[in-house]
Amino acid sequence: MTLGFITLLLVFQLIGEVISKGLDLPLPGPVVGMALLFIALVIKGEAPDGLKATADGLLKHLSLLFVPAGVGVMLHLHMIRDEWLPISAALVASTVATIAVTALVMKGCCLFADDEKPKEPHDG
Repeated sequence: MTLGFITLLLVFQLIGEVISKGLDLPLPGPVVGMALLFIALVIKGEAPDGLKATADGLLKHLSLLFVPAGVGVMLHLHMIRDEWLPISAALVASTVATIAVTALVMKGCCLFADDEKPKEPHDG
């Protein structure tokens, strides 16, 4: 991982934070920054090799990013115990919604892919 590409990722995150806070968007800054990075890469046509290597390096250690979340859960375990029913309902509802949306997107992609296939002429 090169420092320059980590800096690039952090700059996009910072720009996203500034835009999110400045426009009072309901999206987190890193999500806005990621969308801007995606747009920049689409315009460029491809990701530089150094950025690919940096992203691969970060993905190899992705599990470490869950440690703070786990610590937060343990820290607020009493709140989870008190609010287990709404938390469970939200988890089940969001899981069902995610599966449904994923199925609809997959169905749409399959229909789109079928439309893109060349048609065979009929010998009739």
